[in-house]
Formats: sequence, C-alpha cells, structure tokens
Amino acid sequence: MKLLEAERMALFFRQWFTRPTTLNDQLTTTETKATGAEAQFLKGLAFEGGKGVLQDYAQAAHWYAQAAEQNHNLAQLNLAMLYGQGQGVERDEAKSLMWLTRAAQLGNAAAQYRLGVHKHLACRKGLVGAVTESRIEALKWVRLSAVQGYRPAESACEFVALGMTREEVAESALRVSEFIAV
Repeated sequence: MKLLEAERMALFFRQWFTRPTTLNDQLTTTETKATGAEAQFLKGLAFEGGKGVLQDYAQAAHWYAQAAEQNHNLAQLNLAMLYGQGQGVERDEAKSLMWLTRAAQLGNAAAQYRLGVHKHLACRKGLVGAVTESRIEALKWVRLSAVQGYRPAESACEFVALGMTREEVAESALRVSEFIAV
C-alpha cells in the first residue's frame, strides 16, 4: 500500500516539476488550450519571459505583433512596451504610442493608465500643442483605468486633475461616460 502511494507521489512530482525539453513541447502544450491570437500571444509571452525557451525579445515582438494585429489587447500592450524600451525591436516612440492607444481603446486598464500618464507627462513637459485637450484626455484615460479597479490609476486621477479647471474635469467625466456607453 505504501509503495503505491509513493509511486503516485513520484508521478505527481514528475508531472509538475519537469519542464518540457524543447520549445515545441511547451508550445504544443500551450496551443492545445489556446488558438489564434491567444496562442500567438502566449508564444510571445514565453519568448519574452524565457519560460521553457531561451529569452528572445525579437521573437516575442514577432508573436506579439501577430496577435496584436488581431486586436489582442494584452499583445498590443506588451508590443507597445517592447517598442518603448527598444527590446527586440528598434526603439520607436510613435509605434509604442500607437499600440498603447489601440490597447487602451479596446479597454485594457493597464494600457489606459499608461496612456493617461503619457499624455499627462507630455502636457507637463510642454510637448503637446493643445494642452487643454491633452489634459482632458489624460484624465479620461486614467479614470477609465480606475473604473476597472486598476490600483495605480486610483491615486493618479487626483494627481492628473491637479491644475485642471472644473470645466476640464467635467469634460473628462463626460468623455468617460461616452466611452463606457459605447
């Protein structure tokens, strides 16, 4: 009886603590659970994190791009971060902002927060022409993130609203309502 229990324990540990030996083993296991954009996103995640494969940011960017083109908002966010940091791709702020915006528009709370902070910082640095518009948009994106319970956004709402007029804050609230209604 004790031998049977020991064999079961050994099998349990082998299943949970042995890694696939090749990339194909891991990706095949993952792909059986996910298809299309989700499978591509998971491949990107594996390459970015070096989970079961050698870390390769270029491969991560490739797979994220495949999924991002199919409106996978997490892939869009991760691709934006790779472009922003120049990991696996040439650093490109315009592409980073484009992917970040697309992910935010699809409702990704982390992307909304980052986009709001990006717009807020651009206003503070004087990098945008229409400062009032950018402040309103910055607060809109941070508020949308906070509505979803994204913790960093909650305190950022107050910070971004500092220095804004009541009319600007009200306009931002109206835009949040319109975004949610769509």
